[in-house]
Amino acid sequence: MKNASTCLPSQPPLPGSWPSPGGDTEQFTGQSNRTVLISLMVPFTMVILNLTMFGIALPTLRDTFHTSAEVTAWLVTAYMLPFMITMPLYGRLGDELGKRRLFLAGIGIFLVGTLLALVAATLPLLLLGRAVQGVGAACVVPLSMAIISQLFPAQERGKALGTWNSVGPMTAIATPFMAGLLIDHIGWRTIFAPILLVGLAAVWVVRGHVPARRSRLSQATVLRNFDWGGVALLGAAVTALTFYLSSQTITGVATLRDWRLLLVTGLFFLAFFGWEQQQTIPYITLKIFADKTFSRASFSAATRMFVMSGNGFLVPLYLTDIHHLSAAATGIILTLHAAALFVTMRAGGQLADRWNSRRPVLIGFAGQIIMMSFFALLPGNAPLWVVAAGLMAHGLGAGLSLAPLHRASMGQIKQAQAGMAAGLYSLIRFGGTVLGPIMTGVVLQQGLNQGLLPIASYQMAYWLIAGVAMLGVVSVWGLNS
Repeated sequence: MKNASTCLPSQPPLPGSWPSPGGDTEQFTGQSNRTVLISLMVPFTMVILNLTMFGIALPTLRDTFHTSAEVTAWLVTAYMLPFMITMPLYGRLGDELGKRRLFLAGIGIFLVGTLLALVAATLPLLLLGRAVQGVGAACVVPLSMAIISQLFPAQERGKALGTWNSVGPMTAIATPFMAGLLIDHIGWRTIFAPILLVGLAAVWVVRGHVPARRSRLSQATVLRNFDWGGVALLGAAVTALTFYLSSQTITGVATLRDWRLLLVTGLFFLAFFGWEQQQTIPYITLKIFADKTFSRASFSAATRMFVMSGNGFLVPLYLTDIHHLSAAATGIILTLHAAALFVTMRAGGQLADRWNSRRPVLIGFAGQIIMMSFFALLPGNAPLWVVAAGLMAHGLGAGLSLAPLHRASMGQIKQAQAGMAAGLYSLIRFGGTVLGPIMTGVVLQQGLNQGLLPIASYQMAYWLIAGVAMLGVVSVWGLNS
C-alpha cells in the first residue's frame, strides 16, 4: 500500500471554494492507507451500535414513558432530523478546517448527547439527548467518505468503501442479542454504556490515525466568512419537509395532507437556492448537480435507502402480525438479513472497481425489485423459512449496490470539494431513509382503514417499495463511473 500523502496531489482552487495556500493539505503522518481505513471503521461502529441498540429499546421506552406510537416515532426522528441537516455542514467545514478536527468535535458532541440520554428521567430530556447525538453522529459518514475518496485511487476506491461499510452489518449481526440481554436484565439505560465505550475508542483512534490539516487560514477567518445563511435556510427547508411528512404529530393534520407545511417547505427551498446563487463561497455549490454522475448516484442511493428503510419498517410488523413471532424470533430473522448484507457489501465495491459502478448497482436493484415483488405476492400462510430466505436474498442484493453508489458519487469530485459533496450526497441518501417508513406506513394504514386483510395491506406497501426501486434502476441506467 502507498502512503496516503502520495495520493493527494495538489490542485488549483475551484470556483466557489476557499483558497488553498501552500501547505494547506491533509497530512497522514506516515500512516498507511489500510491503517486509516480501519481507523475510520471505529466511529462508524459507534453510529451503527447506537442505531441498532436504541431500536431494540424502543418498545421498552414506549412503555416506560407511556407514549403513543406517534410520539415514540419522534425518538427516532429527533435523532434523524439533526443528523440529516448537519451532514453537509461537517462535509463543507471539513474541507476548510480539516477533517480530523471536525471528527473529534462531532464525536465529542455525540458523547455529550449519549450522557444526556443515559441520565434522562423525562421524555423531553431523552429527546434532547437524541437530538444532540444526531448532531454529533452526522460527522462520521461524510467525513469518512471524503477521506477514503481522497486516500484511495479510483481503481481501489470501491473495495475500500465496501470494506468500510461492512462494519455496519457486522455490528448489526452482533448487537441485537446483546442489547436485548441488557434491557431485559438490567434496564434500557445500560445500552448507552457500550456506546460510550466505543465513542471513547473512536476519539483515541481518530486522534492517532485520521489526517490533520495544516492551513494558513485561521479558524476564526473560516468561521467568520462561512455561509451560515445557507446553513440556516437548508436546515429550515429540511425541517419543514420532515414536519410535513410527520404532520399528524406536529399539526394534527393527516400525514401528507397539511398543505401549509408543504408551502413553507417549498418557500424555504426556493429561498435557499436563491441565496446560494448570490454567494461568492456558497455552503452548497449548486453547480455540483451538473455532474450527472453525482446526481444520478445521489438519487439512486436515496431510492435504495427508501427500499431498505421501508422494508426495515415493515418486516418486524409483518412477522408479528402475519406470523405471530416473538421479539426474540424476529431478532433472529433480522440477524439473517444483516448477515446477507455483509456477504455482498465488500464484493460490490470490488466489482465496481473491476467493471464500473453501474453493473453491480443494476444487479443489486434487480435483486431488490424481485424480492419486494416476491413479498407483494407472498400469501399469508407461506412457511416462515420462505420469508427468511426472501429477506436474505434481499440483503444480498442491497449489499451489492451500496459501495458502488458511494464510489460513483465521489468519482468525478475534485478534492477541494470532497467533503461538501460527501455531505450533500449523504443528506440526499438519508432523505430516502426518512421517506421509506413514512410512505410505507401511510399505504399500510390506508389498506387497514379500507378493511383489507392485514396480508393484503402489507402487499400494497411492498408494491410501493418495488415501484420506488424501479425508479432507482431508471436513474442508474446512465451511470458511467
